[in-house]
Amino acid sequence: KKIINVDRQLTATSGSAVDVLENAPSVSVDIDGNVQLRGSSNFTVLIDGQPSILDANDALEQIPASTIDNIEIITNPSAKYDPDGTSGIINIILKKNKLIGISGVVNSNGGSNDQYGSSIILNYRNGKYNSFLNLSYNKRYFPGTYYSENISTLNNTTSYLNSNGINKRDMKGVGGRGGIDISLTKNDNLSFGFRYGNRDMSRGSELSYLEWSNLDSIQYPYSSDNMSDRSGDFYAINSDFKHTFSQKNHELTAQLILSYRDMDEEQSFSLFDDELVKSSGTIQFEEGPSYQIRMKLDYTRPLKNKAKIETGYQSRLGKAEDNNKQSEYNPLTGLYDILSEYNRSTEYSRNIHSIYFMYSNEVGKFGFKSGIRGEYTYRNIFSREDDESFKIDRWDYFPTLHLSYRFKEEQQMMASYSRRIRRSRGWYMEPFLSWSDPFNVRIGNPNLKPQFINSFELGFQQFLGRNLLSAEAYYRITENKVEFIRSVYAENVTLRSVENVGKDYAIGSEFMINFSQWNFLNINMMLNLYNYRVEGELNGIDFSSEDFSWNTRINTSIKITDVTRFQISNIYRSSSVTSQGEQDDTFISNFALKQELFSKMLSVTLQLNDAFSGSKRESISSGSNFYNYTLSERDSPTIMLNLSFNFNNYKPERKSDRNGTDYSEDDF
Repeated sequence: KKIINVDRQLTATSGSAVDVLENAPSVSVDIDGNVQLRGSSNFTVLIDGQPSILDANDALEQIPASTIDNIEIITNPSAKYDPDGTSGIINIILKKNKLIGISGVVNSNGGSNDQYGSSIILNYRNGKYNSFLNLSYNKRYFPGTYYSENISTLNNTTSYLNSNGINKRDMKGVGGRGGIDISLTKNDNLSFGFRYGNRDMSRGSELSYLEWSNLDSIQYPYSSDNMSDRSGDFYAINSDFKHTFSQKNHELTAQLILSYRDMDEEQSFSLFDDELVKSSGTIQFEEGPSYQIRMKLDYTRPLKNKAKIETGYQSRLGKAEDNNKQSEYNPLTGLYDILSEYNRSTEYSRNIHSIYFMYSNEVGKFGFKSGIRGEYTYRNIFSREDDESFKIDRWDYFPTLHLSYRFKEEQQMMASYSRRIRRSRGWYMEPFLSWSDPFNVRIGNPNLKPQFINSFELGFQQFLGRNLLSAEAYYRITENKVEFIRSVYAENVTLRSVENVGKDYAIGSEFMINFSQWNFLNINMMLNLYNYRVEGELNGIDFSSEDFSWNTRINTSIKITDVTRFQISNIYRSSSVTSQGEQDDTFISNFALKQELFSKMLSVTLQLNDAFSGSKRESISSGSNFYNYTLSERDSPTIMLNLSFNFNNYKPERKSDRNGTDYSEDDF
C-alpha cells in the first residue's frame, strides 16, 4: 500500500479527500471531482477500515482534508478484504490523538467563489478510555462554462443542435463522527462508534441553443434552465471487539455495522423560446432509502517461525427501494402534469456471505502471502409495475497472492495477483426509461453481468538514505466490460444505455522519485504510463480500439524557515479514449504557502489553485449516426485561506514504515 501524509499536502489544506488524491500516485481527478484509481472509477472507499455508507466518490467529497491523518491506497488487496472495487481500495484514516488528557484541532477556511468550511476534532484519553468527536461543515461552489455540438441522423434526416452557456456545481456537507474505546481487560478491548452526515449536491446550467436540420437550414434559437439536486441523510453505528491471546499477534476480532441512507434527487429542465416564454419542461423525482447490516469475524494465529494463518467470515445484508416520478409542463395551464407511465418503483435486495483463508510465511529473504475468498451472492431486483424479478444466485471465488524478496534492508521487490469484482449500481439495472431533459433519456439493463478483473503487479523500491526510488508495472484484464452506450432515440434526443461489451486490457507502469537530500527541499516526481485496449461489438459492429496515455505530477516543497513552507504542485494528464470517443489533455498548477505561529499552535495556509486556468474537460463521442463534442471549463484560479488552531498539543498518530511494504515519505 501507499500512504499519503495529508498534513504535508499544503495545496489541498482547505479541500476534501478528493483534493488530496489529486496529488496521489495511481490516482487522477477530473474537472468535476471524479476520482479514478489506475484509470478506473470503480474502487472501494473505507473510513478507518470500515466501508463507506455513500458511493465512493460521494464519500471522498464529503470528508474535509483537515480531518484526515493519512490516506492508504491499496491496488491489489489480499483475500481478507471485500473483492468489490476493481482497481482497489482507498482507506481514509481520520485524525485521532494518542496523548493522555483532552486535546483537539479547530480548522476554518474560506475563499473565492463562495467557498468556506470548518471542522473541529476533540479527543479525550485516560488509561482505560479513549473517546473522540469530529464535526465538520463544508460548502464548495464551482461555476464554469459549457459548449456542445450535436449531430444525429434518423430516417434520412440529419439534425444539428449547438448549445453554450454557464454551468455550476454546488456542494454542502455536514458530518459528525464519534466513538469510545474501552479497555475491558489487558487482553480485551470494546469500542462503539457512530457516523452521521447530510449531503446536498446540486448541478445546474443555463444554456442557449441553436437547432436546424438538412431539411430546414433556418436556425431556431431557444434557451434552457436545468437543475439537479441530490440530498439526504446517512448514518451508521458500529461495535467492535478485540481479544488478544498471550502469543504475540494471536487475536480474534468481531465487528457489527448497521447503516442507513436516504438520498432524494430532483431534476428539473425548462425550455424557453426566443422571447423567454416557457415552452416545455420536465421534473423528475427519485427517492428511496437503503439499509445494510454487516457482520464480520476475523481470526489471526502465528505459527512456527514467521508463518501465520488468517481466516474469517462476513455477512452483508442489504435492502433498498427506488421510486421514480416524472411530470411534464403543460403550457396551456402553466402547471405540471404527472406522467403515470414514468412512475416506477423498484426493490433491491442483496445478501453476500463470505469466507476467506490466508497463509503467509518468510523464508530467508523471501516472503509470501496466499489467500482464497469464497462469496455466495443472492440478489433480486423486483419491478412492481411489471411484476418481474431479476435474480442472481451464485458462488464466486477470489484468489490472491503476494510475494516479496528483500535484496537488502533498503531494497525490495514485490509481486502480487488478485481477482476482483465490480457489481453494477442500482440505476444501471433499472429496466425502464427515464428522462433527464428533453434531449437525453436513459435506460438500465437488469441482465448486466458483473465485471471480473484479474490484476497483476510487479514493483521494486530502493531507499537511498532519505531518498526513494520506486517502479511498478501492472496488468489488468476485465471480463464482461460494462460501458455506457450512446445512440439516437429520436430527433435530437440521445439514449444512454449500459451494456456488457466485451473485454478490456490495461497495462501500465508507475515511476516515482522522492528527493529529500536536504532538509529545506523535497521534490516528489511521479510518472504513469498507461496503455488501454478494448475489444467488443456494439449492434454487430466491432468497436475495438487501443490508446496510450500518460500523466505526471511534480510536487515541490521548500522549507523557507522552521515555521514557513512553500509548495508547488503541477499535474498533467494526456488525452485518452473510450469505446465511442476520446477526451483531451489537461494541465493544472497549484501553489500554497504555510506559516506557523505561536509555537506552532496556529497555522495559516494560503492556496492558489489552478493558477493558469487549465482545468477543463474536452471530449468527442461518435457512432454510426451521431456525433457529440463538449467542452466544460471551470472558473479559475481560486484563492483559499485556511486557519488551524491546535490546543493542548494535539498530535495524531503517524505511520512511517520503511520496511518495504509501505510508501510513506512525507510529501506523497
